[in-house]
Amino acid sequence: MSEQRFFRFLQERIGLDVESVGTAMVERALRQRCTLVAAVNLDDYWVRLQQSTDEQQALIEAVIVPETWFFRYPESFTALAGLAHKRVAELAGARPLRILSLPCSTGEEPYSIAMALLDGGLNPGAFRIDGIDISPSSVAKGEQGVYGRNSFRGSELAFRERHFSVVDEAHRLDERVRQQVSLQVGNVLDPALRAREGLYDFVFCRNLLIYFDVPTQQRVFEVLKHLTHAQGVLFIGPAEGSLLARLGMRPLGIAQSFAYVRQDEAPPVIIAKPAPVARPAVVPPVPARIVTLPPRVGRPNAVPVAKPMPAKDEAQLLASIAQHANAGDSAQAREGCERYLRKFAPKAQVYYWMGLLSDTEGDAAQAITHYRKALYLEPQHPEALMHLAMLLAAQGDEAGARRLQERAARAGRESER
Repeated sequence: MSEQRFFRFLQERIGLDVESVGTAMVERALRQRCTLVAAVNLDDYWVRLQQSTDEQQALIEAVIVPETWFFRYPESFTALAGLAHKRVAELAGARPLRILSLPCSTGEEPYSIAMALLDGGLNPGAFRIDGIDISPSSVAKGEQGVYGRNSFRGSELAFRERHFSVVDEAHRLDERVRQQVSLQVGNVLDPALRAREGLYDFVFCRNLLIYFDVPTQQRVFEVLKHLTHAQGVLFIGPAEGSLLARLGMRPLGIAQSFAYVRQDEAPPVIIAKPAPVARPAVVPPVPARIVTLPPRVGRPNAVPVAKPMPAKDEAQLLASIAQHANAGDSAQAREGCERYLRKFAPKAQVYYWMGLLSDTEGDAAQAITHYRKALYLEPQHPEALMHLAMLLAAQGDEAGARRLQERAARAGRESER
């Protein structure tokens, strides 16, 4: 197919796995660019693409569809507010706190970080935020600091009243927030980033890896780990945790924060009462993706349930499992999963946890079995899809891994609509 050369170009330039966004989307972008530059056909457009760096960037921009809003995954910002106070105290004025948002898209994430820290009581001089994105147009929009309705989602929008002013039908971000953030154009795979080794106390890189093939995912995670300070914290997307354990990182232990630290650091710090930041309320650590089926579906050898257990007991057990899993207490987490399956109908999240526990213990065969059970109960469970894809890729099943990655990418996009 003549499109394959364009697919290879996108993979080489930005690490994009075309299948993850769908070939149809890329083909539409190609047709759009051909029309705009009056190319006769794809061969003609390919020549123009090779001769113009501006057109190369234009094609990348046509393929990338930024999807972001302020305080997306609010638990991460709540966790950051508490962790930042602790880190500032450790630095004792030696330097400002350094934070990276990559990719920063149109600025909603790095500005959310700034608002969270300012609302949490940090002095403006105590921190600086860098935002990097491959799209010059996205960076330019972020620098303007003017946002429409789509950037404000959910019911908790008090931050908008504090940090924005109304301009026509949009909202302009206050200069006090904007001056905390420096936005710039860049690529996570750019070798120049290596000069920033260990520079950042906190790195946000969320919902980027689902668009990469497995080798590129590994390269990007190595870059992120390289950028993060030895005592730093890396915040990722909900479906992107499977590779971190293999790269020497572990969950920090703050529920729903998707925060990771190096394995050789001190035991996880559980922040029960982070610094108050007025944002959407923290979701309790009970998994949201729960699919309830009749007790014997998918578990022909399950122990029959003698009588229904109170919903409160079920919720408490799920919360306990989540706490042990997030804290790295494998034995207690596994015991909780097994107890849950003896008492309640099977749930995808419980099998996912069992798969993750087996995965981190190096039992790939058992992990695959548990992940498949999770996907039987909930076919679009994004974490199970991504973790199973990693295992299949490690075993040489690239085709199977790619199919699962495609499903995970679709699930992630659908969940945010």
